Amino acid sequence: MNQIVVDQLRRLSEAEFLGIYESLQQQGFGPLDHEVAKSLNFRPQAIRNLPMAQRAKRARQILASKKSVEMCYELFGSYLIKDRRELVTGFLDATGVPHEQGMVEDLDSICPAADKLEGAIKDLDGKFAASDVTLYLAMCADQWPQVPEIEAHWRKRAGA
Repeated sequence: MNQIVVDQLRRLSEAEFLGIYESLQQQGFGPLDHEVAKSLNFRPQAIRNLPMAQRAKRARQILASKKSVEMCYELFGSYLIKDRRELVTGFLDATGVPHEQGMVEDLDSICPAADKLEGAIKDLDGKFAASDVTLYLAMCADQWPQVPEIEAHWRKRAGA
């Protein structure tokens, strides 16, 4: 996998990352709070005493320092499926990728149609925040490196 999702992580504002992090919290724990606690030598329960913004900031530092493509991909994918599923399914439908509620079974043999990207992205931009569309394009660029047009669209949007 490429490092495009890590590049996208670096381009997110603190507020954007905090929004993603907070949206994935469960029972007062953020999605990477275990790693955050470990990095601060905290017991897992004690991490709840830190404000979510501070935990999110530390989680972001951990992701960026480890250049953890898989963790970034999992975090962003969870956010998009949980909070922006229609964005994911809209892209997949518009580009001809069969899926089950946004989940693609075989990423290696099924690719988005390059000639349908522009229209799909334009449609998504009319319905969703540009930052979410750009985030999803970063994931798609990592998922489907054999479709270089996806990365080109992401680079143009991200100013990369």
